[in-house]
Amino acid sequence: MSPALMKMWVSLASMGFMFISILMIYLSRYKLNNKPLKFISALVAYLLMIVSGLIILFVVLSGPTNE
Repeated sequence: MSPALMKMWVSLASMGFMFISILMIYLSRYKLNNKPLKFISALVAYLLMIVSGLIILFVVLSGPTNE
């Protein structure tokens, strides 16, 4: 698999992490009533958002590929 294709899949996974974190934040704010479950789901969602932002930052700053 070429490096450009690998970067595409990594960035697509990062966008998936962002979508999952949006759904988890919605659930933790509006649908869940259990306080510990709300905290855990919000924590996981924010961690996913931070990881996905770092991955996108790495993909963008690593520059174009030669292939």
